[in-house]
Amino acid sequence: METCDSVLNAAGILREKITNLRFRDDRKWIYNPLEYAWEPYKQYVRLYGNSRKKVLFLGMNPGPWGMAQTGIPFGEIKVVTGWLGLHAPISKPPEEHPKRPVTGYACQRSEVSGRRLWGLIAKRFKTPEKFFLNHFVMNYCPLVFMEESGKNLTPDKLTREERKPLDILCDEHLKTIIEVLEPDFLVGVGKYAEKKLNAVVSSFDEGRQKNLKIISVLHPSPASPAANRGWEEAAEKQLRLAAVWS
Repeated sequence: METCDSVLNAAGILREKITNLRFRDDRKWIYNPLEYAWEPYKQYVRLYGNSRKKVLFLGMNPGPWGMAQTGIPFGEIKVVTGWLGLHAPISKPPEEHPKRPVTGYACQRSEVSGRRLWGLIAKRFKTPEKFFLNHFVMNYCPLVFMEESGKNLTPDKLTREERKPLDILCDEHLKTIIEVLEPDFLVGVGKYAEKKLNAVVSSFDEGRQKNLKIISVLHPSPASPAANRGWEEAAEKQLRLAAVWS
């Protein structure tokens, strides 16, 4: 089985298992881009995830104007259709929040976190082929949660009873991806992702753990004052100090 097929198979298993989870009755607005935006994600993996990687970047979960629209991690529209060159068809979730419609490539909102992350990557590597030769980007959780108001609800804000079964499935998926891609560096985009990486890696045998270096970079969210004071410079410095990038 090719590497990309193994990655897609793992994502397909996660997609199916996660549909059986039950959340609080008032969690009416939950999107799963691995369902309605499976085609672009499949295209992304087949184009860029078909080899062993040196570095794996891990985000928390899809943003409302990024992966929720395009199916691509940190999926800023212009990056997805421009720099990454992805154009696979996108459908819609079964139920849409009136304030958070999925319009796919027609979305006019910018995913700031994605614009910052992919902007740094594009600036350094120039072409996606050079970046993906040794790197891959994914999210820990594939689901988008929204409050009744339409406000984004991150997985860490779910109740413990909701998080536990979700984390079990996401941990299994992440572990499989690490085993398939065999990275040397695991980069959590934000402390939440770093925490999840540490939890999953702790389940590996001691020898494998020693060969994996886990770090985090400042999350590029505009909700972070530190990120708004110069995220690109801060993240690149963190990656250089950890010897992820020379």
